[in-house]
Amino acid sequence: MDRRTFLLGAGVLGATGVTGAAFWRWQQIATATRYPGRQEGHLLRDHKTLPEPERTIEADILILGSGIAGLTAAWKLHKEGRDDVIMVAGPELYGNAAGGRFETPNEILRYPTGAHYLPLPPMESTHIREMLFDLGVILRNPFAETPYYDERYLLHAPGERVLYRGRWEDGYEPLFDLPEPEAKERERFYALIDRLTTQRGNDGRRVFVVPLELSSQDPAWTRLDQQSFHAWLDEEGFRSPALRWYLDYCCRDDYGRHPGEISAWAGLHYFCARGGQAENAQRGAVLTWPEGLEALAEGLRAASGIGARLEVGTAARVTRGPAGVEALCFVVENGAVRSYTVKARRAILALPLFVASQIVADLPALGFEAARDLPRYAPWLVSNFLMRAFPEERDGAPLAWDNVIYDEPGLGYVVSTHEAIRQSRPEHTVFSAYHALSDLEPTAARRWLENASAEQLLEAAAADLRLAYGWKFAPCVTQVEITVRAHAMATPQPGFLSNPGRLALRAGSGPILFAHSDLSGLSVFEEAAWWGYRAAQKIVAEDGVIGGRIAEPGLR
Repeated sequence: MDRRTFLLGAGVLGATGVTGAAFWRWQQIATATRYPGRQEGHLLRDHKTLPEPERTIEADILILGSGIAGLTAAWKLHKEGRDDVIMVAGPELYGNAAGGRFETPNEILRYPTGAHYLPLPPMESTHIREMLFDLGVILRNPFAETPYYDERYLLHAPGERVLYRGRWEDGYEPLFDLPEPEAKERERFYALIDRLTTQRGNDGRRVFVVPLELSSQDPAWTRLDQQSFHAWLDEEGFRSPALRWYLDYCCRDDYGRHPGEISAWAGLHYFCARGGQAENAQRGAVLTWPEGLEALAEGLRAASGIGARLEVGTAARVTRGPAGVEALCFVVENGAVRSYTVKARRAILALPLFVASQIVADLPALGFEAARDLPRYAPWLVSNFLMRAFPEERDGAPLAWDNVIYDEPGLGYVVSTHEAIRQSRPEHTVFSAYHALSDLEPTAARRWLENASAEQLLEAAAADLRLAYGWKFAPCVTQVEITVRAHAMATPQPGFLSNPGRLALRAGSGPILFAHSDLSGLSVFEEAAWWGYRAAQKIVAEDGVIGGRIAEPGLR
């Protein structure tokens, strides 16, 4: 934990009348910067030689990776009675679903360092509904059109707001004083979205579905994947600056890049694929926790029975042999590297494809060519600010859970204590700021992240918060943790639906199975869980084991 200077700009001193000495005293903020996976990733990239393995572990099934795909596979295997399973966690426990905590004298405040919410699952997402019922998030009727959810996890109002022309507005889109032509164009866009949400292809499937694999394969609709979302919007005559800004925000928020780099199919999928409902919530509701999706990751870990069979370490090499699969794994501790071997009959590689391409020697034999098939990865900053007090809001506008700044490169900030049921505001809170570095080409953004100082990272992380609160923000901050995710998410560029390598790995069988959201090309919870679930199902089916049940709710 270092002391770093939090800069608001030279104009602040004159505006506040604070002397220079006093200004800099309260501007010193303790900042921690985390780079999960960087040390391990560079070791793999540079093909460093590992020491001889210290031990060998044996299991029937090996899962590499403790993100949502790996945890879902472990949970489903456990339900089917398969408990001879070992999981190697990877460089970061829970991956993009990880979280953290700040400790104050009176409380522990949890926060996300990755994804922070889950939309209500639609009818097709039976794997998510089964999971949420097992974990006690759905309390009854998990497969009905409107399940009943635990109220503690349903987002309550005010859910979101946008800062537009100096004032906060409810919702994500600026509507105040919107010119009539723009208002009509917005109405036309959402009328089209409503139609496409229920549109079915010639195979009877809905055109846009979560999980993506269950979407219609009708060429009349999949052809949308051959152009960018930006080009499609132009073609359809959607030119409203306010609408185009919002659609750009959505693409950056879910995919990490601008609409010109995103498949039109993926851009529409964002709006049309979900639509889950609840007996006790309004349409469009979401589930959230102070620590984000780490809550579900921890629930899955407990429900999987993995326990002591969760090993610290990262896979460096995976090979197939007559007896099954062998993985060479390593651990980095205080600069020292140790290694061990895991032998198993079957393996589930719940890893990003850019990692798999480094460690699976015969990946081309499985149909995946890295030069042709690797997705483009978008880098992110996820930054958490421990607040000793809530900054004063403009015109007394109520603070929302998600707070977005119009026409800015950041993605706004969420408030970790928003869901706390209290009579008054807590003493402390955490503001979690998200920033996809989408205005830089991904390689250039990673280069900048590699070389940026803590002060530069903090400036980028706090940009939206400075715009929202000005000089009043910094005095409320006690501590900051910045998580740098250089390869945070795969971006669905035009043509991603027909990517031959990902299609080959999806259909694969044998001793090695793949399970990661990269197989979909969309870095979202439901897709990661789908591939973990499918890998577990394949193992059970191929081994001839029949079983499984839906557990009673209340595991959390």
